[in-house]
Parts: sequence; structure tokens; C-alpha cells
Amino acid sequence: MDRARIAGFVELDLGAFAHNAAVLRAPLAAGTAFGGVVKGDAYGHGLAACLPAIHGAVDWLFVVTAQDALAIRAWEARAGASRRPVLVLGVLDPDEVVACARAGVDVVVADPGFDVHARAVRDAGCTLAVHVHLDTGLSREGFLPDGLDGALRWLDDGGAAIDVRGAMMHFADVEDVTDPAWAREQLRRFDDGVARLRDALRARGRPVDVLVHAAASAAGLVLPSSRLGLVRSGIALYGLWPSRETRIGARVVLGEVPALRPVLSWRVPVQTVKTVPAGAPVGYGCTWTAPRPSRLAVLPVGYFDGYPRALGNRAHVLLRGARCPVVGRVMMNHVVIDTTDAPGAAVGDVATLIGADGAARVTADELADAAGTIHYEITTRIAAHVPRIPLVQPGSPGAG
Repeated sequence: MDRARIAGFVELDLGAFAHNAAVLRAPLAAGTAFGGVVKGDAYGHGLAACLPAIHGAVDWLFVVTAQDALAIRAWEARAGASRRPVLVLGVLDPDEVVACARAGVDVVVADPGFDVHARAVRDAGCTLAVHVHLDTGLSREGFLPDGLDGALRWLDDGGAAIDVRGAMMHFADVEDVTDPAWAREQLRRFDDGVARLRDALRARGRPVDVLVHAAASAAGLVLPSSRLGLVRSGIALYGLWPSRETRIGARVVLGEVPALRPVLSWRVPVQTVKTVPAGAPVGYGCTWTAPRPSRLAVLPVGYFDGYPRALGNRAHVLLRGARCPVVGRVMMNHVVIDTTDAPGAAVGDVATLIGADGAARVTADELADAAGTIHYEITTRIAAHVPRIPLVQPGSPGAG
């Protein structure tokens, strides 16, 4: 049997994208653009499946690889969709940069070594729009504002082939609204860096009116001064809160908690149901023993498929509207759940790993807490072989 089918399927509520985008746009000032981040295969939701809905809900798209950017351009051509501005946030080689230039895709410049790329674009006879990444305190990619002018040699190497379209930054700690001091300091440094960038552009006789953007999901919700010209919404666009602190901060800043709608549900059919006597050990290492005669269901999904091994004896799965504990260790290809309190469980029933079943719900946050990680990791690690199934077809009402 097809391994992808055995491992269940991910359902995608495509209409949730339009809903979430409207919620996230609501606090933005007129003229502030709204962008969707689709890196990490759309945060594990599946870029190909989600793109038609996301594309209609946003003004900009953000990716990490040239491959994803070019896939967006190819989809737009096939679908007859208008081009969205696309920005590649990740590291590219010179050939990829030339390909992006030819496709009308913007790229981020974060390193003085971009001079090789700039010359490649110039020699190819293309024009490339770039966004200068300023490091204001995350200490990851980006130019430090001090000494910025001397780090722009690549701009001279590229000449007219390089068009500085934007300037950007990433926050390091923006979610705690009770102490936003570092976030505000980062914004101050960003303002200084943008001023220095404009001075450098002016000295070279270039336009200085660049698009400035700093806020991702959390800052867009809880730090109004960070919204600037463009907000890059990632996890929140998929209906998941960046953190509990952001949710609390949103209530403080916005006066209410916006109602985000999760896009993703993960379901898997029951493979086997069996009754074991009290005292029977379950799974490798015998880490769980039945305290009573128990009816167990075996699910054909495991850590190979992206269900974390750390969830053994810690998580719950929904079956017939009941919360059934995961018992024993999560195995490479199997999970065992105790269905004793879910009468009638049978082979062919569909269990819910993430999502709702009747009034019961298991969230990605719940699994992340149980596994000692964050929900970003839970969704992005759902294996690519697990099919992504849109529940609302692109172009239908609610698809965005």
C-alpha cells in the first residue's frame, strides 16, 4: 500500500487564509502592505496546495529559496494570476540571483560578499531589485548600521543593474509587551540604519525612497510602531499564534484577542484494534502497562511521518469525539492509543492527530508543549509524503 496513504492526510481549510489575512490586516494603517511568508513549504502546510488561497489574500510573498520563488512565478503563469511581489529572504548563489532577476523576484542582501552576485546580474544584462538587511540586534544576517556605507561595495559593482527597493530587519524579542525595551531599541537602530542607507544612496545619485519593513506576525499584532510600510505575516496567517505572550499582548494592545482560524488538520485511519488484559505492556521499552483490560488502536503513523517520538505517553489523539491517550513509545511507523473510553472504535475509523473531532480539539500548541518544542516545529516536520488535501477549492467562495 502507498506509504503516503498509510500515514494519513493533512486537511487544509483554505478559506481560513482569507479570514486570517482580514484579521491581521485590520490593525494596519492605510497604505501599509500585508505580506505572507510561505517558507518551509508554507510552514509545513504545503506550498503547492496553499498558494492559490494565500496568493489572493496578500500583497507580497516571502520565501527562503529561489526554487520557491520561481515556483510561484510558474504557478502565476499557469493560473493566469497577476504577479505578486516576491522576496527571497535566504542565501542565493550568483546563478540563482540572475534567475530571480529575470523572473522579477526581489532578493535580500545581507553580506558584503554580494559583489560577485551583483556583477553576475550586470553581466547578464538584467536588473535586480534588492532589500538591504540591517542587523539591529538579532545578530544573525545583516549589515550593522555602523560602517554601512563601506559595506555597499556590491552596489557600485552592480551599477544600474542593482535597484535598492527596500530595507528590512528582524526582531529578537518583541512578544513581551510588558518590557518592549529591546524591541524599541532595535527600531531605533533600524531608523538609524535606514537613514545611513539613504545617505549612501543619495551620495551615489540613486533614489532614496525605499520600502521599509520590520514586523513579522508578533510585531504586527503587538507593536504598532513596527508596522511601517509592510508587515511580513508568517505563522499567524496559518491561524496559529506566534506565542502565548503574543496572544496576551494582543489583548493589551488591541483590546481583544483576534480570532485566528487554524488551517491545518492531520488525520490518519485506524489500522488495527485489539483488546489486551490488565498488566499487558505496550510498545518498545514497555513504558506503559495497561491498568485494566484495555482496547487499543494502532495508527500507521510515527516519527518517520513527523509525529514526534517525544509524544509517547504524553499526547492525546481524537477518535469518535473522545480524547484517547497515546500509550507507549511513538515508533517509526506506528502509534498506539488507548480507546477504552471511546466505545465502538473500529478499523477504518479516522483518528485526528491535530484538529477537531466534534467538540474535542488537539492543537499544534498542545503537541508542542507535550514534546517540549514549539508549534512551528510540529507543523513543519509533518513529512512531505503525507498528502495535503484542500477542503476549499481555489477560486471558490472563502478560498481567498
